Amino acid sequence: MNHIFFRFSFAVIVLACLLSLADAQQRNTTKRKAVTKKAKTTTVVNPFGTSGTTGNTQNVTNTTDPFGNNTSSNTQNLTKQDTVIKKEQQSIPYEYAVEPSSGNPLTDSVKPSLRNDNGVDESYIKDQTPLVYDNIREDDAIFKQRIWSVIDTREKLNLPFRNPRVEDNGSQLFFAILYRAVTEGGITAFKDERFTEPISKEKFLSEYAGGYDTLPFRGDLQNPDKITKYQIRRIEFPVDSVYKFMVKEDVIFDKESSTLVRRIIGIAPMTPTLIKGRIVEAVGNEAYPRFWIYYPDIRPILAKYRVYNAKNFAANMSWDDLFQAHMYSSYIVKSTLNNYRNLTLKEYFKDKDPIFQLLEGEKIKEKIFNYEQDLWQY
Repeated sequence: MNHIFFRFSFAVIVLACLLSLADAQQRNTTKRKAVTKKAKTTTVVNPFGTSGTTGNTQNVTNTTDPFGNNTSSNTQNLTKQDTVIKKEQQSIPYEYAVEPSSGNPLTDSVKPSLRNDNGVDESYIKDQTPLVYDNIREDDAIFKQRIWSVIDTREKLNLPFRNPRVEDNGSQLFFAILYRAVTEGGITAFKDERFTEPISKEKFLSEYAGGYDTLPFRGDLQNPDKITKYQIRRIEFPVDSVYKFMVKEDVIFDKESSTLVRRIIGIAPMTPTLIKGRIVEAVGNEAYPRFWIYYPDIRPILAKYRVYNAKNFAANMSWDDLFQAHMYSSYIVKSTLNNYRNLTLKEYFKDKDPIFQLLEGEKIKEKIFNYEQDLWQY
């Protein structure tokens, strides 16, 4: 009897387990169907605990910022702010700045005197022409060295280069003479010292003839960041930044005439590094050539400009005469004498005191002078 009761109890327990398993499988199936139906919607949950926006993933346009800000509303606000800023910019007036006479020798027009502004007639200077160079045969040039020297107009002997006098032919400032020679005299300016890359007149004018620039003006004391108007101002090239000139010349001993001849090949104004071509922002104190002018081309123009003589104003010496007589002070920065690697003196003495560059330049002058003197017997 007990054996039959035990078997009956075991069968009841097995049947109960099977029913519970079947019920669990049915519940899992129902949950899977529910998850499948909800898979089309997503909930963006804020990692800081705030619930996000639930919706269809294909139509979700609003997302929740981790800091609780709505991105779509921020975008709309930024768009509105940009629109307001654009409207404010359109309403800001533009005006030309009232400028007095600038006195810039590059941009000022030439105003000749309507009367004879001299005690004597000096009109002949306009008709001066330079003397033609003597022809030197290649066989007669038994000695030649090329040197590059720099004229520093801050030295006392070179002050005539910075004379700002104005005469009937315009400003007598030497850089202004070179500028007008290119813009009005038909002289070609070159980028390099070998005269291989000419500079177009349009590009030259855009670089040195100034132009206009628009600057914001803030005149509201209550709101210093607010732009009240824009001023259109003239941009002028800083003429005072041109205080050095590089001269490239050949020193030749002519056997036929038994003379040491100097022939200038090119002249280049030098300035410190200029940012945007106009604003002076020197990188160090080093000056670099701005452009090169072939000296034989500009000689006829230089012959028509007088050099200021502080001792005697009647001493009529042209700029061409000054360069032919070398009546200026300069120091050598490079030469072909014992220069196998084509280095400048600054590169050769880069780890030494700059005084060594000047001393080496004087040695080069002395060697050239001694060569000429050693050819003669006394």
